[in-house]
Amino acid sequence: MRYEDFHRRSIEEPEAFWAEQARAIHWHKQPESILEYANPPFRRWFAGGETNLCHNAIDRHLAERGEQLALVAVSSETGSTREYTYRELHREVSTFAAVLKSLDVGRGDRVVVYMPNIAEAVFAMLACARIGAVHSVVFGGFAAHNLAVRIDDAEPKLLIAADAGSRGGKVIPYKPLVDAACAQAKSPPARVLMVDRGLAPYARTEARDVDYGEVRGRFEDAEVPVQWLESNEPSYLLYTSGTTGKPKGVQRDVGGYAVALAMSMWSIYDVRAGQVMFSTSDVGWAVGHSYNVYGPLIAGATTILYEGLPTTPDAGIWWRICEQYGVRTMFSSPTAVRVLKKQDPAWLTKYDLSALQYLFLAGEPLDEPTAHWINEGLGKTIIDNYWQTETGWPVLSLMPGVELKPVKFGSPGLPTPGYDVRVIDEATGEEAKPGEKGVLVIQPPLPPGCMTTVWRDDERFLSSYFSHFKELLYSSLDWAIRDQDGYTFILGRTDDVINVAGHRLGTREIEESVSSHPGVAEVAVIGVSDELKGQVPVVFATLKQAADSAVAAQEMQGRVVEQLGAIARPARVYVVAALPKTRSGKLLRRSIQALAESRDPGDLSTLDDPGSLEEIRDALERGADAGS
Repeated sequence: MRYEDFHRRSIEEPEAFWAEQARAIHWHKQPESILEYANPPFRRWFAGGETNLCHNAIDRHLAERGEQLALVAVSSETGSTREYTYRELHREVSTFAAVLKSLDVGRGDRVVVYMPNIAEAVFAMLACARIGAVHSVVFGGFAAHNLAVRIDDAEPKLLIAADAGSRGGKVIPYKPLVDAACAQAKSPPARVLMVDRGLAPYARTEARDVDYGEVRGRFEDAEVPVQWLESNEPSYLLYTSGTTGKPKGVQRDVGGYAVALAMSMWSIYDVRAGQVMFSTSDVGWAVGHSYNVYGPLIAGATTILYEGLPTTPDAGIWWRICEQYGVRTMFSSPTAVRVLKKQDPAWLTKYDLSALQYLFLAGEPLDEPTAHWINEGLGKTIIDNYWQTETGWPVLSLMPGVELKPVKFGSPGLPTPGYDVRVIDEATGEEAKPGEKGVLVIQPPLPPGCMTTVWRDDERFLSSYFSHFKELLYSSLDWAIRDQDGYTFILGRTDDVINVAGHRLGTREIEESVSSHPGVAEVAVIGVSDELKGQVPVVFATLKQAADSAVAAQEMQGRVVEQLGAIARPARVYVVAALPKTRSGKLLRRSIQALAESRDPGDLSTLDDPGSLEEIRDALERGADAGS
């Protein structure tokens, strides 16, 4: 099969294409129509069809692969590994579903899940899907205020939480955060279901809190029937940050999501029934939903869930897991690889990785030096892929399950099925020529699996994503260029573009250039206000090992001038010990920019290491290592 033919058919004959893909999942009732698109950009995929995510992830596999491993939950924080076959997973999910029903949770009710990467988080999500409840997973450890905001928007009947998470051996109690969030919320849940890991003692709130360990025994043999849902009913909410400060509740459907994941598992990730996928994401993020939980299980594969750091107990932990379980496809982030880049490269060759075929990386731009380093270290195919919480699965990638096109480091690749991707000149609204910058957009209708709307806010869905051009187009809010071969290169957010004396410079371009310095481990480039030029680029970088920071900073400036020209020369370069990142590994560029411009750094609830922000403050106070 040729990639071009596969993709072209999905664009030119979408209904025929997706009708074929829909055969990969179980339908309790066949769709009455494949696509309804009477009210653009709102669309309904597989309208009238009835299905269920939990049934497709577990029940339909029981006859053929009931004794195959379905879920492996590894925690390097607690030193535990828990394995579940499909039959055992079915039993755990049925029990959890019965507990939910005993707490009066049913079809359409919202359930907030506030848990770390443990097996019970997966049970909870699948149990919600089983009974038709709408889950909203909030990253474990989010600050109480942020949890309260999400509670008020979702108005859940129930909140499910663990007593604590753990990171780097440090226990993070969740219960005080849950109590504070419920106290702050205007619409707190009536009940809180606690999963006690024995990590942090907590006090119960009478008449509200229920201990899962105590009640599950009453339902261990419960048989909870699947609630069949119309394809376009909401399956879950996942909150993503918005420009207004109020998070957007990305709403996903049921049928379209199941079909898109089923198709993506074999075509993009080249994983089929009986094979093993290891995603290092957290269940609180979009990747965690799609490729830790639903995607691999829908495919009949084994999924590995990991709690811990990539360097604990040592930098070989992930590769040891790959050897032990025969992982075929691994999915991680560029940040994680850059963390490993600081470790002894011998860890990359210590274990038998003969089963491993691909390492997919996403979540942020993958710089070429990092891609080359991990490619050479592992000797495996490295595939960048680009998507958003809103899309639910990749927009751009290579597709080894269909046809593996050449890898071009620096590019996430080519459009995946159903995505009619364009690069539009912001000024003219016309399609940009190859090599010219523009905004990455998608011609609607969006394919199955993408968000259907913003929860309870259709107007915000329209204004946030479809109001940027005269033509009705979904705007990714990312700058991009396309080369002559159709490969797309992401240059950074449209709001991260630096306008230096009328010249537009993407932060990604400068970061790539700085990263090419052999001594640089990580880099963040921001635009800072300048009286003369409007904005100037400023660099914050960490080094792989101790070195003369002034010399290294000057060399970084030289690299940028050499590769991008004098107009892109960083006004200042700061060498720091750490860069502020979220717990999912994304650099907090806006917070760095705010500090550099003496502004409030804003919401820091997702900050992984509070000391990293102090590093930036200290660097700004002591002055740049290069530049003015």
